[in-house]
Amino acid sequence: MKYCPLCRSDLESRPVDGVVRLACSSVQCQFVSWNNPIPVVAGLVRNEGQYVLARNATWPEGIFSMITGFLEQGESPESAILRETEEELGLKGSACQFIGHYPHPRFNQLIIAYAVEAYGQVTLNDEIAEVRRVSPEQLATYDFGRLGLIRTIVSHWLESA
Repeated sequence: MKYCPLCRSDLESRPVDGVVRLACSSVQCQFVSWNNPIPVVAGLVRNEGQYVLARNATWPEGIFSMITGFLEQGESPESAILRETEEELGLKGSACQFIGHYPHPRFNQLIIAYAVEAYGQVTLNDEIAEVRRVSPEQLATYDFGRLGLIRTIVSHWLESA
């Protein structure tokens, strides 16, 4: 962002509340870009006793993760992950249990993670290229590669389950 969305003046980096932030250069305008993190839900989906990991259609071969998505306006995180599970996998979530929340600074996101119990047949939407089903034992040792945050979430869930 280069210009103030309120008055169109240049934005400048300056300390606001002890943190350097983008703020309007105009003395009359008080706009500050707080750069708040974006809430994202993640679901560790279990279906028929196995965990369903998904590969996004834009990702390289071999990279699988939990189901994720953004919250819609007015939506609770629980509703969002159940919606994402149905949209991306075609599965109905019957229950979800909070795992934890995790900062993801690289993308300025706050990941809100849930364990989702789902039923039905997997039917992929165009966002998902393929799925991989893993047993609880396989999940405990699954190599998420560069997806370190996902590994952290899964480890936390397995320790508390």
